[in-house]
Amino acid sequence: LRRTVQTARYIPRPVLHDKDGSTWKQMDGRRMHGLDEIFAGICDGMTYQEISERYPDEFVLRKENKLSYRYPRGESYLDVISRLDPLVQEIESYREPLLIVGHQGVLRLIYAYLVGRPREEAPSLSIPLNTVIKLDLLTEGVRETRTELLTVDQHDGQRDPATTSSNVFSPTFESIPYPGDLADPLNPPSH
Repeated sequence: LRRTVQTARYIPRPVLHDKDGSTWKQMDGRRMHGLDEIFAGICDGMTYQEISERYPDEFVLRKENKLSYRYPRGESYLDVISRLDPLVQEIESYREPLLIVGHQGVLRLIYAYLVGRPREEAPSLSIPLNTVIKLDLLTEGVRETRTELLTVDQHDGQRDPATTSSNVFSPTFESIPYPGDLADPLNPPSH
């Protein structure tokens, strides 16, 4: 969770004061270990290039069926689905906006569930780095808006390149400054 905690530190958390003197911290952070990235077992910490060189058979097996492939002494996407089940039930009980900062594999699974995509598609859904995906769950479907925070080259060997799949939600993209570029990252300008 280290990288997600580092990312989340830029999220403003204003304290609101009620008329009765009580306070409420908006966007108060919670670490949820169910959101841990998929555990790659003996391949943990390796790039896909390193896995292809050291464990070529495992690399091929994963490429053939990413959903059910389980890393040796690690997890599969199906394992992560089981781990996420109680968390998704909790998410569905919320009535206020929720922001999830997580790893791509876990976010693919949550995204697929919330927008009604088959779990077989989840491992190849595009969840770009440095992008906020806002989902408004409506009675008639889901409205999706994507906001790119920072443009980066995602072909660094650490993750599969982003794939494009048909998206019936017509996402809109908008660039906003990266928090590190702001004079005060805890109080970014409003848009």
